[in-house]
Amino acid sequence: MNKSQNRQEGGTRMGRHHTAVLGASGLVAQRMQQRLANHPWFRLSAVVGSKRTAGASLDSIPWGLEQDRPQLPDLEVLDADDDNLITHLKNKGITVAFSCVPSEVADPLERNLALAGIAVFSNSSAFRRCDGVPLVISDINPGHLADFGSKGYRLACATNCTLIPLAVPTAALNHAFPITNVRMRSEQALSGAGYGLLQSQSALEGNHPSEIPGEAEKTTAELLHVLCADFGVEVECRRVTRMNGHQIFAQVTFAESVTLEEVNEALDGHNFTQAILECPSAPLRSIQRVVSIDPEAHLWGNGVDFLSDPDPTHDLKAGMSVVMGPVRMVNSTTIEFSAYSHNTIRGAAGGTMLLAEQAYIEQRLPKQQ
Repeated sequence: MNKSQNRQEGGTRMGRHHTAVLGASGLVAQRMQQRLANHPWFRLSAVVGSKRTAGASLDSIPWGLEQDRPQLPDLEVLDADDDNLITHLKNKGITVAFSCVPSEVADPLERNLALAGIAVFSNSSAFRRCDGVPLVISDINPGHLADFGSKGYRLACATNCTLIPLAVPTAALNHAFPITNVRMRSEQALSGAGYGLLQSQSALEGNHPSEIPGEAEKTTAELLHVLCADFGVEVECRRVTRMNGHQIFAQVTFAESVTLEEVNEALDGHNFTQAILECPSAPLRSIQRVVSIDPEAHLWGNGVDFLSDPDPTHDLKAGMSVVMGPVRMVNSTTIEFSAYSHNTIRGAAGGTMLLAEQAYIEQRLPKQQ
């Protein structure tokens, strides 16, 4: 039996953590429910929703993902505004919550749950870059999770979805060579805006805004934060008519001359720590290199292979790699490349879950009740 099997069976043998998903009907919330259907370490035991869904049975909530609804527990959606919500969650033995709600709902909901002793892992931007709240990409700055609970409550955030295909290659490069400037433009899928655009026939026909207000600013700030860097960053973000997958086109300038061989060695040598590779959601390799990025064929990379018909309820690694095309030398200090990732998997539900899995293996979660 290998270490990964040992870890996963150990998690099951000790009993899975009872978890709550904050969000009942949204795209990322349903991605999270999907990933919890058969997770070896976490059990879906509660779903919290808005007034619109509160009181409904979970199986009555319309399912919007392209895969069939998995077999989920028979749950009644709890009301996020209920004054007794924390009591209800505690009575269910909840120790972990995955937040998949808009920022205006996340604050104060996430804070209140964390202060009550529940470990909260958030896909929301409400507390990103706040003091004492780790903002972590597990293959870039896993050590930042050491701050988890440093302020007396356990709250950690995953990053903006657009950041992933930029930050992972950039982190590998910055580790090897000092960077002076990064320029990026993005082509972001409709699903980045949730079901609203994804289920709109007009949007699918190309009738949607291309501008994404605030996205460039968030991407810039979060990139510098997770890399602990202060180089120049120029970002342009736009929405394109594609259902899933965010692609970025980057130009990186270094403080010193580099060779193509050195750059490729830095990229190919980048990966998760061995401990994090044991997590169920960790891809087999962080960066998956290809000759040319195909947004449809390369959506569900697991680090080694690309799955054409994945089942995310069982294959938690599918869609978790960052796909990267060839590097082009502009001159001796500047390179260009394109990268791509699944925005609702690695960039949202999967990345947030991987953060919780890291906390699990590092024994940072509350004791199970």
